[in-house]
Amino acid sequence: MAAVGLQTHIWANNTRSTLLLIGFPVMLTLVLFGLELVLMGFGFLPNSGGTLGQDIGLAVSMLAGTIPLAVVVALVWFAIAWFGNQAMIDVMTGARKVERRDEPQLYNLLENLAISRGLQTPTLRIIDSDSLNAFASGIREGHYSVTVTRGLIAALDRDEMDAVLAHELTHVINKDVRTMIIASIFAGIISVVCQLVFRGLFYLRSGKDNKNAGPLILIGFLIAAVGYVFAIVIRMMLSRTREFVADAGSVELTKNPDAMISALRKVSGRSKLQAPDDVQGMFLDNEREGFTDALFATHPPIEKRIAALIRFGGGRDPGVWDGAIVEAPTTAVPIS
Repeated sequence: MAAVGLQTHIWANNTRSTLLLIGFPVMLTLVLFGLELVLMGFGFLPNSGGTLGQDIGLAVSMLAGTIPLAVVVALVWFAIAWFGNQAMIDVMTGARKVERRDEPQLYNLLENLAISRGLQTPTLRIIDSDSLNAFASGIREGHYSVTVTRGLIAALDRDEMDAVLAHELTHVINKDVRTMIIASIFAGIISVVCQLVFRGLFYLRSGKDNKNAGPLILIGFLIAAVGYVFAIVIRMMLSRTREFVADAGSVELTKNPDAMISALRKVSGRSKLQAPDDVQGMFLDNEREGFTDALFATHPPIEKRIAALIRFGGGRDPGVWDGAIVEAPTTAVPIS
C-alpha cells in the first residue's frame, strides 16, 4: 500500500505494456492458426487431400501469407484506436466533456488533486446516468480524462468525491489507463476476428468435403479458444490488481481513508453502467453476478477493497449506506 504512486508500480505497468506488445502477435498467430484449421474443416479453405498431419502442415504454410495481412489490419486498427480511443469511449458510454463553468466545484477538486502531483488537469467528462460510477481514460499526457456519472455526483459528499477523483487520478499517475486501453485494443482485435469468422460459418455453407473435417474443426476451435481466453485473462488480471493500488493511491493523495471507504459503500450495488466489457474494466466498480461472471470479474469485491483500506490505511467502515442523499446547495460554492 505504501508503494502506491512510486516508480516501482509505474515500471511494472510499463513492463506489462511491453509484454502485451510482444505477446499480442503470438496470441494473434495462435488464433489465426486455429481459425484456419476450422475453415479448412468446413471446406472454406483448400485441404491437402491427404492425412490430418498433412492438412495441419498446409495450414502452417498458409500462415506465411495470413500473418502479414493480419498484422497490417491490426496495425491500422491499433492506430485508429490509439488516436480515437476517447471518442470511441464517449460514444459507447454517452460521456460528454464539461468545462469549469459547467461544474465548478467538481472541476476544482480534480484540478487541485492534479496540481498537488504536478500534473496537467485531465479533461472532465460526465455521463447522464443514475448509476454510481467513474473511470479514467487516455493513453498519453495531455489526453487523459476523468469521467463521472450524474448519480455519483448526487450521492457523494465533497470528501467522498475528492477520494474517488484521487482514485481515478492514481490510475493516470501509475499509467494504468494506458495499459488497460492497450490490452482492450488487443483483446478487441482478437474478439472481432473470432466473431466475424464464427458468424460467417453460421450463415455460409461450403460444398467442399474434407475427410479430416471433424478433427480439424475440433483442434482449430481448441487452439483459437486458448488464444481468445488468454486475451480475456490478461485484461482481467490487469484490472483486478490495479484497483487495490488505486484505492491506496486515493488515501495517499487525500489523507482520508474514511472518505474512500464511505464512497465505496455508496457505490456498492449501484454501479451498473451499460458499456462494452473492455470499457467496464476501467470503471471504479464493475458489478458481476453469478459464478461465471464472478470467475471472470475485472474488479475485486468491494468488501475486500474496504478491508484492505481498513487494514493498511487505518480507515473506518461506516457500514451499508441507507441510500439517503443530502441535497447540494442551489448556489455553487467555489472550492479553493
